[in-house]
Amino acid sequence: MTGRHGITLAIVSVVLMAAAAQAPAESPAAPVGLEEMNARIQKYRTAEVTLTVTDAGGRPLAGAAVTVQQTRHQFLFGCNAFGLSASREGPAQTAYRDRFKALLNFATLPFYWGAYERQEGQPAADGRRAMAEWCAASGIRTKGHPLCWHQVPPSWLAGKTPEEVQALQIGRITREVKGFAGLIDTWDVVNEAVVMPTYQLDKNPIAQLCKKIGAPELIKETFAAARTANPRATLVLNDYDTSPKYEALIRECLAAGVTIDVIGIQSHQHNGYRGARWTWEACERFAKFGKPLHFTETTFVSGEEKQHMDWNNGHYTDWVTTPEGEKRQAAQVAEFYRILFSHPAVQAITWWDFSDAGAWLGAPSGLVRKDMSPKPVYDALLKMVKTEWWTGPLALKTDERGQVKFHGFLGAYAVESSGARATFEVGRAGEFAVSTQLSAAKP
Repeated sequence: MTGRHGITLAIVSVVLMAAAAQAPAESPAAPVGLEEMNARIQKYRTAEVTLTVTDAGGRPLAGAAVTVQQTRHQFLFGCNAFGLSASREGPAQTAYRDRFKALLNFATLPFYWGAYERQEGQPAADGRRAMAEWCAASGIRTKGHPLCWHQVPPSWLAGKTPEEVQALQIGRITREVKGFAGLIDTWDVVNEAVVMPTYQLDKNPIAQLCKKIGAPELIKETFAAARTANPRATLVLNDYDTSPKYEALIRECLAAGVTIDVIGIQSHQHNGYRGARWTWEACERFAKFGKPLHFTETTFVSGEEKQHMDWNNGHYTDWVTTPEGEKRQAAQVAEFYRILFSHPAVQAITWWDFSDAGAWLGAPSGLVRKDMSPKPVYDALLKMVKTEWWTGPLALKTDERGQVKFHGFLGAYAVESSGARATFEVGRAGEFAVSTQLSAAKP
């Protein structure tokens, strides 16, 4: 874009002034206090940025008015986008989309095999592609979930041998990951592998395969297929089991050379908040593997916290949101997100079910109500994500060296001067320098 001065801004170089933020060597004595959390957020999620603006000849542009504005977080604040529809229009769908993209930059899209390919060889690719394309146009990164899971197998797998199921599973992974490359580049490859080898073995073909070859081997083969299909993809191992069993499985897979990019941790808390200490300690236990952590499925309810849940077959028709529950949900979620955002190993938090409408188990678990009106939890997260943890717009003026300095959260930025605009990334915590070069506008 050109401005009054006939200039175009273009990012030409990024100079890192410090190493990437590393995980703390020890756990603080009080790691979940507000002061400690905020201090870690400043340490691991922000940078002291020096932006240098030069003219077309490389000379510093002194005394120029510039505006700096963050446009996207580096951290992934996500939700499943199962309520997104390319075919349904109307006020509810519009409100869903508008509120989703106002808060979030990461979306999980459904690839449950049994629902995605009800008839063998007829996957519902067009619908998923439309969902992914809307996300891309809205600046939202996407993840496919899941590629291999025992609980939603296609009915047409019944009667097939484990060897046949294995070939079909690998083929399905290759088709999806390759076919959506560039549009969906993050995948939950294997979901809930800890329990998979023992799940309904008398009738479940995926569980039978897992039992036959072992969970580590299944993970190795599925990850290898996904890696071959899209070498640039981010591949996630995901589980709700945060016990030592999951740690042992991860350790065995890594020892076998499985290229796990991200460790996924589910955190459905329908029956009550597990607390700040549990949250921090879960991060610490899984961070020791040296892999980024994604909290992949997060639920807090705004109604009754049920102590006895039927996780597999329950669907509650009378589980409603309440004013007291909404207040509690907002407070719990604010603390939970602050703890995770303050831990350097965590890269993403994905909420589960944006709206109460159609939520898993019939729970009042959405960030918005069934009519798409925002709950207090939505407003609390929006305030944190887009105000407290957000930078700009900043009205600045370059010095005699053509530089401006600012303190900002990690992520994508835009800089404007006299109508001209360019983008840059603040990619690491600490001291960070970026140079922008102004060039003459085309006639």
